[in-house]
Amino acid sequence: MSIVVITAEEEIPHESRVIRDLFAAGLARLHVRRTGWTEERLRCWILKLPAEVKPRLVLHQHHRLAVALGLGGVHWRDDGTAPEVPDRSDGLVSRSCHNLESLRRSLGHYDSVFFGPVFPSISKQGHVPDATVMKELAYLLRTTDRNGTEVIALGGITAESAPRALAMGFDGVALLGAVWSAPDPVRAYSDVQSAIAVHVI
Repeated sequence: MSIVVITAEEEIPHESRVIRDLFAAGLARLHVRRTGWTEERLRCWILKLPAEVKPRLVLHQHHRLAVALGLGGVHWRDDGTAPEVPDRSDGLVSRSCHNLESLRRSLGHYDSVFFGPVFPSISKQGHVPDATVMKELAYLLRTTDRNGTEVIALGGITAESAPRALAMGFDGVALLGAVWSAPDPVRAYSDVQSAIAVHVI
């Protein structure tokens, strides 16, 4: 099961060290989501990171930096801008989906699709799952050919809820609030990692 971490909207203290330690703890991909940042500010921030982590970064905005800086790929928001068939030359391509129709259309075209909220969001107050949608999603995950697209659970993912997402049929989980609101972000990530490992065994 894949575990993805999404950055907080703003830089946190000692963030470069935390990112390095997350990768050392086994993180495969860090999604960089800095919605209010200019391209130049984001470029400067990326250039300060260790060279070895750059191919494992996925950008949520200023996508042209992915190729320019040798990053791992790009992610599209569910705001009408995500292409039906994305350009694979930018590396890994992923997108967010908040309804089942866009999820179905994305299968086979994207490497991964983030779907949520699956549980009540930690970082967005009042962002909760729709029970009817979740029931239909559970059926889709059991019966639909994903054509090589990972479906990643987003929203409210913690060490307690991550195994439930796995049991629902998701291929992975995305962490945001559980990591960045924790006193020790790396420990919070490792707790989710351990909870999933126990569930898989």
